[in-house]
Amino acid sequence: MNSRERVLAILDRQPVDRIPVDIWCTGEVHESLCEYAGVQDELELYRILGIDKILWFSARYAGPIRQPQSENESTNFWGMRMQRIQAGLAAYDEFLDFPLAQYDTPKSLDDYPWWPNVDLFDYEAMAAEAGRGGKEFVTLGPWVSIFEIYCWMRGLENAMMDLVMNPEFVHAALDRIESVQTELLKRFFAVAPDKADLVFVSDDMGNQNGLMLSLKTWKEFFAPRLKRWCELIHSHGKRVFYHTDGSVDQLIPHLIEAGIDILNPIQHACPGMEMPELKQKYGDQIIFHGGVDNQAVLPFGTPQQVSEETLDCLQTLGKGGGYICCSCHNIQAGTPVENILTMIETVHRDG
Repeated sequence: MNSRERVLAILDRQPVDRIPVDIWCTGEVHESLCEYAGVQDELELYRILGIDKILWFSARYAGPIRQPQSENESTNFWGMRMQRIQAGLAAYDEFLDFPLAQYDTPKSLDDYPWWPNVDLFDYEAMAAEAGRGGKEFVTLGPWVSIFEIYCWMRGLENAMMDLVMNPEFVHAALDRIESVQTELLKRFFAVAPDKADLVFVSDDMGNQNGLMLSLKTWKEFFAPRLKRWCELIHSHGKRVFYHTDGSVDQLIPHLIEAGIDILNPIQHACPGMEMPELKQKYGDQIIFHGGVDNQAVLPFGTPQQVSEETLDCLQTLGKGGGYICCSCHNIQAGTPVENILTMIETVHRDG
């Protein structure tokens, strides 16, 4: 089986030659793996290392965007300004301001100048990027989000306060955020009906110890919107790949009810996310993606500990199928290449 066949078989709960092994990593880690393998081509790297990479692609926007104010800034089509910050061995984009922070009524949203124009996304470019995996790799995209984008635009503190203090404004803003991306998805599916296998829906709802907000709040603001997206995505024959970090065990049955197909990243170090219990309760309803601890074991463990951690994921989340092995979120800069290779080799040997 090649990587595409292997991943699709897992999604269809069909027999496989082994469990697939995906990889999420920072740019620095990708560079270190390319150096190890002696290649620069992304797909060739995955072939050499035997990675069943689910290839990401993103929305491409060709319309006017907010202009950066200095050379080391960037902006995106939602109006955010970002600056590249060096944090230890890694570089990350940090937000410089929250452009929706000064708006506080539904009517005021009409004056926000940076709502994306759905006519100006480059759907052909997106289709070309989505098609680069051909018959060899599964593709995932475009990335869409409700609450993460709202937090970007308002700032996390404002966003959390808004849910309690200004719910009318939240609903109005979320309606716009949802509407733009719903139309984006519809138009992309029309242009490229066979290019994407999965759609990436990302909305972090958990922290290390529990949910960021109450189930009541989630059901009011996010459940109907997620359900509408799942129904749209399924109507086009695609699956919903849903990402939320943290301790979200209370939310999982509601995510399943909304219609998600794959849950990522399974941070089992968080309370309530113990793998045997998750597999027992939900293993026949969703596919698990992730699992291998990237906070302690991958960056700081020995190769033997990495092998044991990976094997634990294979034997719990992977028992009876329904699992794609990967780190539980991005492998961070400075993680020994030997440990990453050990994760991959353990899946090849024991998956």
